[in-house]
Amino acid sequence: MVAEKPEKTAEREFFSVERTCFPVIQQSDISSPLYVSVVQQSRKENMSNSDEEVRRRKYEEALEVKSLRRIISAYLNYPEAAEEDVRRYERSFRRLPVAHKALLSHLPLKYQKLRRCISKNSFFIFEMLKAFEPPVDMSQDDDCCEHQDNGSCGHLLTGDRDPCSCESASVSGRVHSTNSGQAWGGHEEKNENCCEPESGCFPVGLECKTNTHKGGCDSVTDVKDQDLFDPTDSNKDISSVHPESPDRLDSMHHFHVPLVDVDKVRCVIRNVVRDWANEGQKERDQCYRPILEELKRHFPERSKESPPTCLIPGAGLGRLALEISCLGFISQGNEFSYYMMICSSFILNQTQVVGEWTIHPWIHNNCNSLSDTDQLRPVSVPDIHPAGAGITEGFSMCGGDFVEVYSDPCQVGTWDAVVTCFFLDTAHNIIEYIEIISRILKDGGVWINLGPLLYHFADMYGQDDEMSVELSLEDVKRIATHYGFQLELEKTIETTYTTNPRAMMQNHYFSAFWTMRKKPLATPSIHENMHE
Repeated sequence: MVAEKPEKTAEREFFSVERTCFPVIQQSDISSPLYVSVVQQSRKENMSNSDEEVRRRKYEEALEVKSLRRIISAYLNYPEAAEEDVRRYERSFRRLPVAHKALLSHLPLKYQKLRRCISKNSFFIFEMLKAFEPPVDMSQDDDCCEHQDNGSCGHLLTGDRDPCSCESASVSGRVHSTNSGQAWGGHEEKNENCCEPESGCFPVGLECKTNTHKGGCDSVTDVKDQDLFDPTDSNKDISSVHPESPDRLDSMHHFHVPLVDVDKVRCVIRNVVRDWANEGQKERDQCYRPILEELKRHFPERSKESPPTCLIPGAGLGRLALEISCLGFISQGNEFSYYMMICSSFILNQTQVVGEWTIHPWIHNNCNSLSDTDQLRPVSVPDIHPAGAGITEGFSMCGGDFVEVYSDPCQVGTWDAVVTCFFLDTAHNIIEYIEIISRILKDGGVWINLGPLLYHFADMYGQDDEMSVELSLEDVKRIATHYGFQLELEKTIETTYTTNPRAMMQNHYFSAFWTMRKKPLATPSIHENMHE
């Protein structure tokens, strides 16, 4: 079955248009966690100190604080929202006739097991937030945002959006993320509210400050059945109690958010399986292996003294960028979503051992389930130790909108290769993406792409400001030729995206896969009014 388009909403998360970039995995001890050093390259540094620019800077930072508070609140609301789901299941069960209840006498125990699964997921989330260090001062008052004449804050932060999937890493430092949001990725099943790639950048190993919801898991301690859980799991001591919120979060205002925001958190949990679990290996083989094989074919000689460079826009949780680095490339992932970056930062920087964390990614969908055991099954992550994976020095994650970051003149002719995986259709204007890819590639550089054309801003009814240019595959290839690309390889690859491999419904894409080379001396000019 071909995947249907997911529902989408029109909210955009705001990140200031500064670029934060950090090198990834430069380790001296493979047994140590991967830390990412952060190098900020901010446009703000180049601004003069006029009163108008200072006000603008403060306004952008206030928007960023407000957006980041909402994202952190979405993570913190996860246990309560999940518990409300369970209570809804219980209410429906109680309304059944007695005879029907007798046929489903196992369901009360299942609901208790669900609460244990929620507790496990919440523990993972809270440990992730404890390690998160915001790139801005979260204690500041964002009232200035409320009093701006243009009213953009309200537009950016009150709507709901359904998006899905980067950051930078290095062994000796941390990562920051800052940039405004795109739509979530929307490559999942129609009713599963997937997240799309956004662009943003922040240090890995961050710390957060906000309050926590503690409601929702009161019945967890009643669970007696341990069959569902691995007794050797390192998290077993906390699986029967509701996890406490990180102390550092207590000082920041925490508020309820729309349920669609919590759906983004659930989307991130599913993406963890795709990128960092053994269960996601089949999907990674479908999507990542063809890309890795093409890179090896085009760059057979990868010198340690002068390794080739590769950019991965829409890097999501960072696995593809790490795999490319392990091939001997100086690899940089670029990601827009704070939801994704907070999580990828945690996995890349804080992981101590393989299988350190246990999550239950499939518990939030009761549809198309073969059995309760399948739905509630645990998944251990990560499947590898990132710091010991053998990456090339210079591996980094850069947070920010792809257009904002890589339109910078310093990026012209910088990259030997650009890899786009489930990324092109995140564009408002796909021509702009192609133009920038051509511009930043060296002459003779290669562009490898895999993915569908499920345009994330299509069908945004009632959102007049949401531009969306939706081209056919034929038009995309023609535009690429116009910008100096020559097609060298093309085929269709059947893939899935964050699909539950044990579900009755398996959504598949017939993804376009190609390798194009930028013709030598073909340097299409980029328009001065690109952002208009």
